[in-house]
Amino acid sequence: MNAVTTIAAGGYPPWSWNLPADLRDMWAYPFMVNAFRAGTIVAVTAGVMGWFMVLRRQSFAGHTLAVVGFPGAAGAVLIGVSAGYGYFAFCVAAALVIAAIPRGGADGGVAESALTGTVQAFLLACGFLFTALYKGLLGGVTSLLFGSFLGITTGQVRVLLAVAAGALAVLAAIGRPLLFASVDPDVAAARGVPTRLLSTAFLVLLGVAAAETSQITGTLLVFALLVMPAATAQALTARPALSLLLSVAVAVAVTWLGLTVAYYSPYPIGFWVSSFAFGGYVAARLGRLAADRRPGTVRHPVPAGGPA
Repeated sequence: MNAVTTIAAGGYPPWSWNLPADLRDMWAYPFMVNAFRAGTIVAVTAGVMGWFMVLRRQSFAGHTLAVVGFPGAAGAVLIGVSAGYGYFAFCVAAALVIAAIPRGGADGGVAESALTGTVQAFLLACGFLFTALYKGLLGGVTSLLFGSFLGITTGQVRVLLAVAAGALAVLAAIGRPLLFASVDPDVAAARGVPTRLLSTAFLVLLGVAAAETSQITGTLLVFALLVMPAATAQALTARPALSLLLSVAVAVAVTWLGLTVAYYSPYPIGFWVSSFAFGGYVAARLGRLAADRRPGTVRHPVPAGGPA
């Protein structure tokens, strides 16, 4: 019985405590190689997008874009197409809807939060409707919600790589004005920075990142890679460049750890990725608290907007 059959049957390969041998055995299977490739691509994308998301205080919007991936995937399966198309279609469409509400003004944040919550509630209900309407065996509901590394193909890895490269290229092009608009939107607008256009573009990119991440962690646990690595990095340093690099490093590390432990355990990858990411965030916050309490320590504030 090979690893795929063992895991699908509810079992899991034994851990021998010989790390090189265990890793060699795990990577002997093409589906695990593809899982690590896809996971790395997703982690890098989520680490970068999540850093800006936390900085801009749009974590609730990111959570909603993650959740709507579920009805998108379920709807795609219902009409007989790949779930990946549904992820991207619904996440990007929801991003455009949320972007329609301006963030500026005294009540801009309230209006955005209200619309975001409304979109989330309605589309989540649609997801359960789509699963009820599906007449076949939709055995992947748990995978859609909580993630799975089984069945990731080389073709899917290539699609993820192409989409991630495009999204990161666009973000690199708008990165400097987006950072300015995120830290001080009023001054940025006064200096002619197109803050509304940048906000819309970023939400679309965030939707793309959420759609990608959902295919690894599941729609309910996307936050593990979108928010926790970024919040951890911003708790450790206020320097934007270093914080961004740390966010990516943490996201990749927890993804690799999650994939490895999930392969050797009966529990879903989403749980492990979330647990490792949460542990890293708690450790970072405790370390920051301990450092700030040392006599003579000068406290360095986190960047504006994060990681609250």
